[in-house]
This record gives sequence, structure tokens and C-alpha cells, in this order.
Amino acid sequence: MDKFKIIGKTRIAGEVAISGSKNAALPLLAGMLLPNDETVLHNVPTLKDTDTLIKLIAGMGVAIKKEGNTVIADARHVANYYAPYELVRTMRASILVLGALLGRFGEAEVSLPGGCSIGSRPVDQHLKAFEAMGASISVENGYVKAKAPAGGRLIGCDFTFDMVTVGGTENVIMAASLARGTTRLENCACEPEVVDLANMLVAMGAKIDGIGTPTMIIEGVESLHGCEYSVIADRIETGSYLAGALMSEGDVLTTNTSAELLHPVLKKFEAMGATITTGDDWIRAVMTGRPKAVDIRTQVHPGFPTDMQAQLMAVCCLADGTSTIIENIFENRFMHVPELNRMGANIRIDGHTAIVTGVDSFMPAPVMATDLRASMSLVMAAACADGESIIDRIYHIDRGYDNVESKLKSLGVNIERIKG
Repeated sequence: MDKFKIIGKTRIAGEVAISGSKNAALPLLAGMLLPNDETVLHNVPTLKDTDTLIKLIAGMGVAIKKEGNTVIADARHVANYYAPYELVRTMRASILVLGALLGRFGEAEVSLPGGCSIGSRPVDQHLKAFEAMGASISVENGYVKAKAPAGGRLIGCDFTFDMVTVGGTENVIMAASLARGTTRLENCACEPEVVDLANMLVAMGAKIDGIGTPTMIIEGVESLHGCEYSVIADRIETGSYLAGALMSEGDVLTTNTSAELLHPVLKKFEAMGATITTGDDWIRAVMTGRPKAVDIRTQVHPGFPTDMQAQLMAVCCLADGTSTIIENIFENRFMHVPELNRMGANIRIDGHTAIVTGVDSFMPAPVMATDLRASMSLVMAAACADGESIIDRIYHIDRGYDNVESKLKSLGVNIERIKG
């Protein structure tokens, strides 16, 4: 199992180009199953998760290839509607092929997903919506088996999600795009990644109103055609590298990105004392002193994103004062806390609340990554610690950060991958 060896103490500074969004690319890749045509998708990051989904789609008989950061898929000939456990178990986003397959072909058999251990992320909202659209659903031996009603097409309906769910919203709008009639969805997720998928579906010929709002109305069409589309910038990768500047009195310029995607995070950075400047496709964070303590509540978009909670906690560990961080999205997303405490942080957990009392510096230590975003918080903490740290189980970071070592080195981090 690979590890990172990081030698601090680094002032994190320099320029880094941001890749396409992992959380947007995965549903967009699943959406390439929908048209009876060729689709070209640009700005796809090179990650374990994107590679896995491409393998999954190829296993269904789709002619799909990745050339650099471009994926070309021809879904005219799909041989099966089956997503096996061997691939799906490695990431939760694999469940998104369910909506695409069910919408276009009227049937699907998809393994229940795996992924990071950050708490329960049930797919019941996906399945309830499909049942409301007339599908018969059963779960057998760990597989979801879904079949559209007689005639092979789902039927439009009115459906309200019991909770805001990004994956559920994405899955259902894909299926509804090819349903018979009109589907009205309430309490939809409004994240930029959901908007990106809806925009690609419209480019394929889907009819969707209310994109970016909690109410979306999808008028089903007979078929979708291929298109050429580009994945939005990764707002979480952007925020992660900018956070390094705050932790190290650094100066980080992120390019190929958008401040529009990151407003709540940038506001917190400014509250902590950073100077934030932005342009059409860049964001710069400059820090000249110790961060100030802030309070954070993770919320669904447009609130503070849960995927930036661990990175902001690492900044708060070095802040002047005491910060309170409340995690409202996942019930088990403080697993990085013991690891940060091993590095000298002062964090106390009380239910869904973390009380972080700032310390002067991190100490080097051997630590273990527990999930995708937590792994980056540990990397940044190690870069700021005075000495050598070893970070184990870095397969997590490979799932979500494209070309991470090269990018960190460009920011001055002394990092080496140790092959396991």
C-alpha cells in the first residue's frame, strides 16, 4: 500500500492548474450511456474513480476511450445493463449508471455501492423516485434490480426527495430525461455538479427547467443525441490548495478554476485573514500572519461544503483562538480528528461538533488517511510540520486529486511517494 513521505516545514506558495471536477465528471461519464450516439467529454481528471467508471461503462459494451483529459464514448451498442460488485464496491458514484440504464433501456442490475467510510449515504431516495416513475425495484444478493413498466419506459411523476441528495438528484434527472411524460422533482440538490450534469443533458436534447433550483421539471423526450462538453473545474481541489496558503503564511494562485463555484469557502478564508483576489479563471490566496479562528457549519449548496470541512479544520488547528465546526451532512466525517491530534492539534469532539483550539504548529508523525478529503488535510498538515511525516493509505487521495504529487511539488512541498 503506497504512502507519502513529507518533510516540512514548507511555505506553500506558487501556481497550480486545477483539474476538472471529480464530483462532476462521474455523473457526466454515466450520462454518456444515455444517447444513441457518440459523446465527447473534455477536462476529465485522471483519477482512480474516473478510471473505474470508464472500465465499468466499457464492460457494458460501450466503445469508450480516454485520450489525455478527453473521453470519447459511443453508446450505440450496449451489450448488457449490469454493473458488477468488483467495480462498484470501490466508489459510490457507480450507482449513477442505474438511472442512465433504466432511463434508456428500461432495465438495470447494479451492485450496491462502496466508497469512503464517512457515514451512511443510502440510495433509498434514488429507488423511491424510480418506483414513483413506475419501475419495479428489488434488492437481491447486494444488487439493485430495476425494470421499467410495460413498454420499457419510465413514466413521469411528481416526486419530492425526503432529503437533499446530490446523487439522487443526478440519477433521477438522467432517468427522467427519457421518461414518458413530465417529471416534477422537489427538494433537489443545487450543487454546481448537479447543474453541470443538467447542462450536459440539455446539450444532448433533454428538456429541463429549473436548473440550479430546488424544483426541476423534466419533460421526457424520445431519445438523446451525443454532444461535446467540458467538465467544470474542481472547486474542492481549488479550495484544498488555497487552504495550504492559509496554513503556511503562503501565496497560492489557482488557475483554470472559478470563484463562482467557491463563494462560501472564500468568505471563510477572508474571515481567517487571507487576502483573496479573483479573475475570470483564477483565484489567489495570500496569508501574511496566523489565521483567525472561525466557526463553520457544513450545509448543502450554497452553504459551506462538507468536502472542505477537513481542510478547513486543518487551518483552524493553527488559528489564533478556538473554532467550532459543526458537521451537518455526514455523521461520521470526523475520522481525521485523531490523526490531526497525533500531529499536535487540539481538537475535541462532542457529537456532530468539533471544538478546535489553535496551536502554534503541527508536529511530524505517522498518520493514516481515513477518507478522500481527510487525506488532503493530513498532507497539508504534514507540509507545515517541522520534520518528516508518513501518511499511510493514500489510495484515498488518488481517488480524488489529479496529479497530486506534481502539483504539491510545484507549491514547494517536499513530498515523495513510497510504493507499498
